[in-house]
Amino acid sequence: MSQTYGSESPRAPRQTSHRKPARYLVVIESGGFILARLFLDTREQVAEFDAATEEAAQMMAGLSPTKGAEGPEWDKALEGHSVAERRAADVYTLDV
Repeated sequence: MSQTYGSESPRAPRQTSHRKPARYLVVIESGGFILARLFLDTREQVAEFDAATEEAAQMMAGLSPTKGAEGPEWDKALEGHSVAERRAADVYTLDV
């Protein structure tokens, strides 16, 4: 009988560092589409998707947005958006 018969034993779990959680959800119009963009607390973008998805609605549930993302902290993160788009954006601070 072969020594390789059967299933391999499970390996011990590795302790790897997790990604930082998203801190901000910005709902912003871009070229006629409403986007949901997720950012870390450093304003680094980690995801972008259609704001009409169920996931976006679940993230926004029970949270009150701040109107506008015009501050200097958003300049680099939202540099591809016009001033009007940034002014109309809704910024949600997510519970971490």
